[in-house]
Amino acid sequence: MRIDKFLKVSRLIKRRTVAKDVSDQGRVWINGRDAKASTQVKVGDELAIQFGQKKVTIRVELLSESTRKEDAAKMYTLVKEEAYQFE
Repeated sequence: MRIDKFLKVSRLIKRRTVAKDVSDQGRVWINGRDAKASTQVKVGDELAIQFGQKKVTIRVELLSESTRKEDAAKMYTLVKEEAYQFE
């Protein structure tokens, strides 16, 4: 599954176009490497996503083409959440 689709289906990012833009801006990493929107995601991969002043790291638990709102959180496990302080 493409990273932009995973981010949208898992509801980490609301729109696929926004997920594509975030990926292409270099704000998403898979297993420590830069990820573009077309990069493939597999179960067990660790994703790091930078949201403004926060960096969230998750582990992919499940891949699904579509999911209900209640089940979206089952697609990943939160590993770490860091806040950046800019001076």
